[in-house]
Amino acid sequence: MIENISWILWLVLGVTLIVTEIFTLGFVLFWFGIGAIAAALTGLLGFGLLWQFLVFAAVSTLLTVTSRTIFSKYLWGRGSDELKLGMEALPGKVGTVTIASHGDMHEAAVSLYGSIWTAFPEDGDSAFREGEKVEVVRVSGNTIYVKSAKRQLRGWRQDD
Repeated sequence: MIENISWILWLVLGVTLIVTEIFTLGFVLFWFGIGAIAAALTGLLGFGLLWQFLVFAAVSTLLTVTSRTIFSKYLWGRGSDELKLGMEALPGKVGTVTIASHGDMHEAAVSLYGSIWTAFPEDGDSAFREGEKVEVVRVSGNTIYVKSAKRQLRGWRQDD
């Protein structure tokens, strides 16, 4: 009796998991929902519960592993599972010089994500003008070391 309606149960489970995925952040339940729908099709074709469960497990596992590999490689930092926050995320970011370089060490002020940072040129010799775009090379304490941004943001003028 259960084998006759098992495909309906798999289908309900699959739809429930897919709908539940809307309210979660992990993007895992979706793949288990697809696996349950594959198991429902297996049951509809007349295969027994063992085959249905094997199809569910195989499809769900394959899709989960594949998506994690794709997401980590292309969306989460080119293969890095490490999420950088705060000051660790600053290297490579582009800011705007708000106070031009002055003094022997060419100290400047740079606006980056709404905060003003004390900045020094990475090479020790460059001088920066107000409004110039600079790229953060490294962070040391509450000081950033910058270089002129080679990649300008679209729509920004470059004065030379």
